[in-house]
Amino acid sequence: MSDKIVISPTSRQEGHAELIMEIDDEGIVTKGRYFSITPVRGLEKMVTGKAPETAPVLCQRICGVCPIPHTLASVEAMDDSLDIEIPKAAALLRELTISASNLNSHAIHHFLVAPDFVPEDLFKTAVDSVGTIRKNAQYVVDMVAGEGIHPSDVRIGGMARNISELARKKLYARLKALVPVVDNHVELMTNLILEKDIPEGLGVIDAPVFASDVVYGKRDFFDLDRFTEIVPEAWYDDPEVGKRACTTIPLYDGVNVETGPRARVDKFQGYKERGVVAQHLSRAREMKTYLSRAIAILDELDTAANTLADFDPRGTNKLGIGVIEAPRGTDVHMAQVKDGKTAFYSALVPTTWNIPTMGPATEGFHHEWGPHVIRAYDPCLSCATHVMVVDDEDKSVVENKMVRI
Repeated sequence: MSDKIVISPTSRQEGHAELIMEIDDEGIVTKGRYFSITPVRGLEKMVTGKAPETAPVLCQRICGVCPIPHTLASVEAMDDSLDIEIPKAAALLRELTISASNLNSHAIHHFLVAPDFVPEDLFKTAVDSVGTIRKNAQYVVDMVAGEGIHPSDVRIGGMARNISELARKKLYARLKALVPVVDNHVELMTNLILEKDIPEGLGVIDAPVFASDVVYGKRDFFDLDRFTEIVPEAWYDDPEVGKRACTTIPLYDGVNVETGPRARVDKFQGYKERGVVAQHLSRAREMKTYLSRAIAILDELDTAANTLADFDPRGTNKLGIGVIEAPRGTDVHMAQVKDGKTAFYSALVPTTWNIPTMGPATEGFHHEWGPHVIRAYDPCLSCATHVMVVDDEDKSVVENKMVRI
């Protein structure tokens, strides 16, 4: 006899999603389905027909958690479409921005999962260090990109300005002072994660890893010919789930993939462990990587160098691709500029890639561990949602609230 456990919405993640687990008599998950129920935002349609500069400004608002990766993926796609090679100093400043932003985001995730791992007597210690890390990381984004939330200085063609030599020295000193804080925090979280009685093999799934770079991202990684995108009704074997799911299903080489911290450290740092524990440990490990890279960039940066390239905004109708390694994985934006207007725009965001992977990752273990599996992947649904619910017969919108933008 089988039963069904439904968690709606899943908790301590960004956006709204549902986890449906079919279980056997022992409560073991035999089938896991995870899908977004977050309303559609439609930013890609809003930028179509407008000047190229509009896309990064609007698309950074796809998500309140990852405005920085979306800004960078958007300008990278526009740069590519407009055949722009940005100055070296601008590339360094963009990488510095994503390093600080991802460090900030990983710290937020530790706050979200703290109730799973951190005992009461250490809770204040863990949360205080999260606050210190976030404050300093956000300060870097403020100084380098113009604003901490919606960066105004990340521009098509590079960056609006370089930072001053005084600002570089201040940021360098601030981040060097942050090293022991991050080291202690990572050690604390790593030990607490390893001490937690997480079943061996929980969350392990045999999916290829999908990652383009250790820190920033590389557009050459994404081969459009290897990519397919299908509607949810063609993926989920439960018709009701297929109708309600609000994201498409992206496949690479015809299969679902795993993206995010564990995929990156697997591909670029040789860490081959899989599953829930490996997800958390990889995320902690990346915090040190991001801080180290940010300090190295500040050491290398020439503050007297130009940061903005000249370009022709009219475009050549080339499909441009921007690839950024966001906290939760590879963020791909595609843009096409023709006659000075955005003719096409599409975003394939990190959680979209992981959605078909997370449900099966709950299978084989007691359903009480299901939420732990989902939180290990740290899904963020706000930017992943691309599908509206419509009536099968007349194609009218059934959930009207989902398209009021």
